[in-house]
Amino acid sequence: MRSEFGRNIKVTIFGGSHEEKIGCTVEGLPAEALDFDGEKLQSFLDLRAPGNSPLATRRKEPDKFEIESSDPLTMIIRNTDIRPGDYGKMRSVPRPGHADYTARVRYGSDLNMSGGGPFSARMTAPLCMAGGVALQYLEKKGIRIGAHILSIGDICDRRFDPMDPDIDKALESLNGILNAVESGSGQDAREERAGIRLPVLDEEAGVKMAGAVLAAANEGDSLGGIVEVAATGLPAGIGGAMYDGIESILSPVYFGIPAVKGVEFGAGFGASRMRGSENNDPFDVAYRTIVTKTNNAGGILGGITTGMPFTARLGFKPTPSISRAQESVDLDKMERAELKIKGRHDPCVAVRAVPIVMAATAIGLLDAWLDSERSIDN
Repeated sequence: MRSEFGRNIKVTIFGGSHEEKIGCTVEGLPAEALDFDGEKLQSFLDLRAPGNSPLATRRKEPDKFEIESSDPLTMIIRNTDIRPGDYGKMRSVPRPGHADYTARVRYGSDLNMSGGGPFSARMTAPLCMAGGVALQYLEKKGIRIGAHILSIGDICDRRFDPMDPDIDKALESLNGILNAVESGSGQDAREERAGIRLPVLDEEAGVKMAGAVLAAANEGDSLGGIVEVAATGLPAGIGGAMYDGIESILSPVYFGIPAVKGVEFGAGFGASRMRGSENNDPFDVAYRTIVTKTNNAGGILGGITTGMPFTARLGFKPTPSISRAQESVDLDKMERAELKIKGRHDPCVAVRAVPIVMAATAIGLLDAWLDSERSIDN
């Protein structure tokens, strides 16, 4: 199965969780973007890869990317640790909270839904390949993107400062997890060291989050979370009105990430509790540049960037695949059934979602950037 998005940049994601390979084709990239650093891209993919922490699925996948074609750019990852047998019963008994039932209604029973098939979080690896290329290009243009886990359950990290988000701290925390994994002397050492590391701004909050995830997993349950992303260096004037706006371009990319159930930009839903005098960001001039004194807008007005930092938050639901017994139905027999799920699943999707959100943000912002550039050229 294939899924596509994008306007100036067209991204096609293909494959399935337990198929031979997964991958993406990216069309419309600037020539300069095609000259990316492969080692840097691989390091970015390693941040999302499974099997490196007791807080994530035990599935072990190296996620080494291969370039299958350069025109258009097509990259693949070969699946190596597949166990379709873990999902045999779920062909007829759908997981509550998962796409098993709706996918069968829409596509029939022949679709390979092992591990969630094309609906699996495994499909975010190709998104990270496309987004990783976009991240490198935007960085060359002075645009930096960082993200962190804002909350898991009811445990919260501190928010980004909307006027000056600490991108350096966020990236340092994210890369620190990979460094901890690589420095381990064996599987147990890797898991022990990586298990208490989460991409957060406040390490104490991260330790508490890790404890909560482990506790839920031990009880056969799962937790949801929120990831906050920020971008700096975006010039004013990118985007457009209504469906050409930054929010309109990014939202479909964000909601294409499995388990995302909510997105907000800037103050988001918090703005609904403010008065106009509180929510409006007063304009000012600094160094002959128009700025705002606050940034409730999250760097976007009327769908167009203001030149202030971009901020957004994505809410992830708890992982549907839990080991507790759940009520379901047998679609073949049309009768009630109890489901006990086997397999390897993340007890909290948000744990590995930070690089995914960064990738989605990068590819969406680059798409909008190119739209504005080409409009000016024409």
